[in-house]
Amino acid sequence: MSKKILCKKLEKELPALQMPPMPGPKGIEIMNTVSAEAWEMWKSHQTTLINEKHLDMSDPNNRKWLLEQMEKFFNNEDYESASGFKALD
Repeated sequence: MSKKILCKKLEKELPALQMPPMPGPKGIEIMNTVSAEAWEMWKSHQTTLINEKHLDMSDPNNRKWLLEQMEKFFNNEDYESASGFKALD
């Protein structure tokens, strides 16, 4: 049975990620506060943003902007949506 956490995005107890989704303290924080379901939602939204905004992920400014959007997404704040898409909350 998988570990459950209180997901800050979906505001309910859900299965946790099995491992940090990124290296370092940020990955551990996400693993402890964001459910696997919410992480999958973010991955889909992130892909849409990268494609729609034509982000070059080798550009540090684009990576910083995307991380800011991730924080807003998981904290249920206003985050960037691609044109023609509504935010999934």
